[in-house]
Amino acid sequence: MLRLLNPTHWPLPGGCWICRDWSRDRLCTVCRERFAPPVLRCPACALALQVPHCAPCLREPMPLSQVHAAVDYAAPWSTLLHAFKYQNALGLAPAFAQLLCRSAQVPADALLLPVPLHAQRLGERGYNQAAVLAEHLAPMVKLPLAMDGLRRLIDTPTQTQLNRKERLKNLSQAFALAPGFSVQGRHCLLVDDVMTTGATLATLATLLLRHGATRVDAWVVARTPAPG
Repeated sequence: MLRLLNPTHWPLPGGCWICRDWSRDRLCTVCRERFAPPVLRCPACALALQVPHCAPCLREPMPLSQVHAAVDYAAPWSTLLHAFKYQNALGLAPAFAQLLCRSAQVPADALLLPVPLHAQRLGERGYNQAAVLAEHLAPMVKLPLAMDGLRRLIDTPTQTQLNRKERLKNLSQAFALAPGFSVQGRHCLLVDDVMTTGATLATLATLLLRHGATRVDAWVVARTPAPG
């Protein structure tokens, strides 16, 4: 029986985060094959599909050119990502970065940009999980990282109960480029831990395109499945 980890019992160095077996990787081969199998996903929003594109993206295309997700937001990843985001389990970052690299085609000229946290939220939590992930990802994919290129100006209320349209309205004035930072003529690659409706990533993509970015993609560890 699979025993999921809890924040008081992390594996020893070298142990797999999921099954705790000793492994050279923090996600062992058996767990990767079992819990992260190749899945056909919509290239525009990363939902797992049975067909190449999803109907919502055909009706209303996202400002993102492509979204890559390594896994669905479901067990055991939901437990691990919650610990990574809220319980200081930063040792998961290299494993998540490896998971992203394993199934993604790395763009040759992109600039990595972690999704920013508001200063108040950052002060409360002590770290930005997207920035930690991007910091481990950058040397693996050999791409430049603009750690502080984006700013979150408004700490919007929790959006877990809002749909995509409501989230977009909430976020309309929430972000800005850092003073003196330019994305003119750049291919930008946003990095985050989880994509739910895509409202945050869509808002940031719109901002970057408005400031001269030629293309905006996103990489997320997990994509929340469609209802049902």
